[in-house]
Amino acid sequence: MVTHLQGSLFDQTDELRLGPLDRMRRSELGRGAWLDVLPGWLTGSDALFEQLAAEVPWRAERRTMYDHVVDVPRLLCFYGPEDPLPHPVLTEARRALSAHYADELGEPFTTAGLCYYRDGRDSVAWHGDRIGRGSHEDTMVAILSVGAPRDLLLRPMGGGRAERHPLGHGDLVVMGGSCQRTWEHAVPKSTRATGPRISIQFRPHGVQ
Repeated sequence: MVTHLQGSLFDQTDELRLGPLDRMRRSELGRGAWLDVLPGWLTGSDALFEQLAAEVPWRAERRTMYDHVVDVPRLLCFYGPEDPLPHPVLTEARRALSAHYADELGEPFTTAGLCYYRDGRDSVAWHGDRIGRGSHEDTMVAILSVGAPRDLLLRPMGGGRAERHPLGHGDLVVMGGSCQRTWEHAVPKSTRATGPRISIQFRPHGVQ
C-alpha cells in the first residue's frame, strides 16, 4: 500500500523504543471518567507506521446505516487474544500497559484493533466502546497513534463541549473509568491537508 507520510522532525530514528509510563498525565473528565495522555511514548514511530501500512492485512468494511450499506471510512484489522501482533514492539507495548494499569484495571489488555486513516476523508463518528462489558462496567481502552497527527475529540454523552487531542507520531492516550459509558469520542473528517495515521487500540477481553 502506498503511503505519503511526512515524518516528525523530532523522531528521526528507526530504533523503536517505548518510554516510561510514569510520565503519563491524567485528566479527570467528570462522571467517573478519566483520560491519561503521554506524548511521544514510542520513539521511532514513523518507521513502525511504514511497516504496518505495508504489511498488515488491511481490509475495507461495509456496514448498514439507516437502511443503506455504506463504506466504513477507514481500513481495519483486528488481532484477538491468541493472534500474534504484527510487530514485537506492539507486544511489548501491550505488556507494559497491562503491568502499569494492573492495580486499576485488574486484568491485562488482550486484543488489538488497528485503524488506518489514509487521509482527511477517513474518520470515525461519535461513539463509546460499549459492545460487551464496556456497556455496564468501568474499563480501559489504550490507543497508540503512529503517523501524522489527527484530532481525537471527546465530549460528554448526549453532547456538550468537546475536548481536542491531536494524536500521532507515537502518542499514547488511555480512556478509563466510566469513559466508554459516560463520554463519546470521535476522529472527525478534516478538510486540511492531512497525512495518514494508524491507531492501535488495546482493550481487555470482552470490550469492543
